[in-house]
Amino acid sequence: MVTAASISATQSARRSTLFADYMELVKPRVTLMVMITAAAGFYLGCLRSGISPFNLQFVEAMIGMAVVTAGSGTLNQVIERRTDAMMPRTASRPMAAQRISYTHGLILGMLCIVLGSAFLAVTTNLITSMLTLLTAIGYVAIYTPLKRISMIATFVGAFPGALPPLIGWTAARGFIEWPAVALFAILFVWQFPHFEAIGWLYRIDYAKAGIRVTAVAKPGGVATAAQALFYAVVMIPVSLWPVYLGTAGWIYGVIAIVLGLAYLWYTLKFVRITRDLPPAESRKIARDLLKISVIYLPLLLAAMMLNARGRIFF
Repeated sequence: MVTAASISATQSARRSTLFADYMELVKPRVTLMVMITAAAGFYLGCLRSGISPFNLQFVEAMIGMAVVTAGSGTLNQVIERRTDAMMPRTASRPMAAQRISYTHGLILGMLCIVLGSAFLAVTTNLITSMLTLLTAIGYVAIYTPLKRISMIATFVGAFPGALPPLIGWTAARGFIEWPAVALFAILFVWQFPHFEAIGWLYRIDYAKAGIRVTAVAKPGGVATAAQALFYAVVMIPVSLWPVYLGTAGWIYGVIAIVLGLAYLWYTLKFVRITRDLPPAESRKIARDLLKISVIYLPLLLAAMMLNARGRIFF
């Protein structure tokens, strides 16, 4: 017998499942990383202006960017719903598993991007709104479909991936300056060892789905390791650019060198994938580099913020 209580329980379960699906659609970990890097740019921009970074404008900027990022993550899964269904680690995603329809996901993603961009234009400034919208377009309309065509997608995707700290700076300052470009450069270079590790770790899944990462297009591992190593070396001088610009002090510079050497060390270990290693060991090496990349970036940004403009806060 169907009772009011059972109907209510079923409706509650559906709402709970839909909320969980929405959370997975917006890619919370990616959104969090975007917010962290954007917040760093905003903080440093406010210090350059001589104002407190803890203000209403910060909250408004973070909300707008978070909503646009959530929309980008949703549209990414709309476009990749079929390829996601081919890979075990993504097959349970809402779009891939058809728990959310194509139209539902498309409307939700577009709505988030439009509303988030409009909110930034009204509450923050036009350049921040336009850059955030450009990031979403680059990620969804260019990078995502390009992944199935050419391994150059990793390089192309690094541009929208590196924009959040620059956008955070413009949210505070209202225009683009060299310190913001330096933040962009740091994020741009950092991504390559990070993504090459991901590509190697999940290369079998990517091959099944037809995604053309370096590890799939050139399976020997030499090209993957070479790209990761090149950018890990470049990471050290690029991370020191804020010191040259006066954005951060010498204490940050020392920390940046130490962190950069650690990142380089794990990338050098990653070069071992070119040998004939057991699959489990090869995956462990890639996973280690992935972990250190995720640790490295927040530590670097934290050191820059704490020693911003040469002032010691720790």
